[in-house]
Amino acid sequence: MFDEPDVLELLDLRGLRADEPLVLPRPDLGAEGPVDEVRAILQAVRERGDDALRELTARFDGTELGEIRVPARDLAAALERIPAELRDALREARDAIEAFHRHRAPLPGRYERGGISVDHLEIPVERAGLYAPGGRARYPSSVLMTAMPARVAGVGSVALCVPPGPGGAIADEILAAAALAGVDEVYGVGGAQAIAAMAYGTASIPKVDVIVGPGSKWVSIAQREVRGVVGVPAAFAGPSEVVVVADGSTPADWAAIDVIVQAEHGPDGLAWLVTWSEEAAHAITAATTRLVAASPRRADTLATLVDGGYCVLVDGPEQAMRVANAIAPEHLELLVEEPDALLGLVRHAGAVFVGPLAPASVGDYIAGPSHVLPTFATARFASVLGVEDFVRRVHAVRVDAAGIARVAPAVAAIADAEGLPAHAESVRLRVGQATWSTA
Repeated sequence: MFDEPDVLELLDLRGLRADEPLVLPRPDLGAEGPVDEVRAILQAVRERGDDALRELTARFDGTELGEIRVPARDLAAALERIPAELRDALREARDAIEAFHRHRAPLPGRYERGGISVDHLEIPVERAGLYAPGGRARYPSSVLMTAMPARVAGVGSVALCVPPGPGGAIADEILAAAALAGVDEVYGVGGAQAIAAMAYGTASIPKVDVIVGPGSKWVSIAQREVRGVVGVPAAFAGPSEVVVVADGSTPADWAAIDVIVQAEHGPDGLAWLVTWSEEAAHAITAATTRLVAASPRRADTLATLVDGGYCVLVDGPEQAMRVANAIAPEHLELLVEEPDALLGLVRHAGAVFVGPLAPASVGDYIAGPSHVLPTFATARFASVLGVEDFVRRVHAVRVDAAGIARVAPAVAAIADAEGLPAHAESVRLRVGQATWSTA
């Protein structure tokens, strides 16, 4: 008989028919999240600017803010202070992220058809706002993963908000990463109030055109609330998630540590093991329990696993992928003997890690794509953060004499049908068929 694991709740879905609905537990950040509280914070910052930022920072971070903007000299000094090994690692990560984002397919050339030509243009936004989480950990990687795509896109000005530490200080690791990435402005403000400041602008923080970056559910809900005021990617970049699909061919400790990796970020995330092997389920869940007990971040890891940690038993690979696609996780790991066979079954995931030597942690730091990924099932329609999130696609249309003569009848017919006579007249005038009398 299969015993329920210590830190992963068992879901036995074996025998579920393909036509039966798949109902899986997951956090409800929309209905149960602090939406009203976030809206109050946004309104306070919108109305009272820097004064509200100082009050909210004192309330939530226990810090009295002096200057909200970090002096540029502090970034350079932090870069010199951090250990050389970390400095080299951050440079390597920066270079990998930049190289990946420059490796983009070129825009299509000029489109031409019957006297009409269209040029495809990409115009970067003028100002981007980045958010790097704080609190339970420091995330210089998030600075690089948001700033480098913006820089490759050609954004004119890049601002970063990060929660302040004790006494209002920002960690050297964060400032060093900002220096390496060419961030223009750093502000010691975090939480929903930082999103409000970047969206609406304050005396200290000029408003931005786009806001990106992962954060707590408060931060993610705030980003969702200001969408429309500023550009925000469709992805809900909230608490971290992972689904590990395993068949026993990968060492149990490898699979277990990968379940734990994303869980150690803290509460509200998901950490799922999906397998069709009872033997693998026993071994991996036992290893998970053992590794969690030994983790220096045991409390944060358990905060995720208590509400979002599951071991799912299924009948086979196809059902495993059905479960994974229903979750639409931020990270999906295929720790199976033939991972490419399952890769073809992926429909919804932020990023996929293929095979036992590709843990999600490689993607978190140095593979090249951004680690800002869709969570909370938004991988059903949203994508990883990229250069595309910092540019606007614009079409430049040219029409020659033959082209206007060819399309004028069709334009006029559709415009007339829609009751828009000026639209129709604009093409008739150009081909000598005006119908409006100006005599």
